[in-house]
Amino acid sequence: MRHILNRIHAPLAALLLLTMTVLLLPASAQSAERGKIEAFLQVTGFDVALDSIAFSAGNAPSMLGLSAGSFGAEWTRLSERVFDRQKMRVLALDILTETLQDDALNHAADFYATDLGQRLVQAENAAHLVEEGAVKQQAGQRIISDLVRAGSDRVALYRRMGQAIDSAGAGLRSVQQIQFRFLMAASAAGIVELQLDADGLQAFLREQETEMRMALQAANLATSAYTYQGFSDAEIQSYVEALEAPLMKQVYELLNAVQHEITANRFEALAYRMKDLGRGEDL
Repeated sequence: MRHILNRIHAPLAALLLLTMTVLLLPASAQSAERGKIEAFLQVTGFDVALDSIAFSAGNAPSMLGLSAGSFGAEWTRLSERVFDRQKMRVLALDILTETLQDDALNHAADFYATDLGQRLVQAENAAHLVEEGAVKQQAGQRIISDLVRAGSDRVALYRRMGQAIDSAGAGLRSVQQIQFRFLMAASAAGIVELQLDADGLQAFLREQETEMRMALQAANLATSAYTYQGFSDAEIQSYVEALEAPLMKQVYELLNAVQHEITANRFEALAYRMKDLGRGEDL
């Protein structure tokens, strides 16, 4: 497999350029490992995680002072076109074919192909497909409260899980970049009139970092509690240890970056398409 990058993980900001480069490559340069990557996405459940990006489209109008309900069926049709699941999978395949190294791919695939790994993937896929995020959060928060009252070690395991999955701490920065790129695209498309320039908007987002970090950590804990409620403490311990392996951390760093880049890319596209639907208020 041809490697554009020497390391398995790429900075989020570089992935858009990488995507453009990959899309311009001859088909023969990508085809050798594509089938293997497709199988990897399926066995790890990352294909379903990509599909679930479409659910995030519902958050777009509120970020601009709009309501999705005011658009009716128009909004549904637009979001389905922009967040086309097949297109998002193809984009992920294009990037991963050029960046995911065989040793890391095999390491992750071997774990997720085990009985425990497949049960975890089934649980994660089911959680991804719950479209109403508030349902997961409320149920997960109740589980966390019960675990804390019982003095369970489970919460600490979930915290370790979160650290392993995002060992570089890129999650918060990625969310900020998605917001920034979406708002700037919406401004360029004439959907909103920003009262801040690009530097001012970035500064504003940085001011929200502490609050946002705490919110993300709480949300991740609740999601983990909801997703893995059917597993024993020993199974969660085994999963955490697998996630803490260096190769697995590298895999997740790349998968997270790919997922965040595709999300930002689709939100930018959505902003430009929203100009045909209506305008929000000044921000």
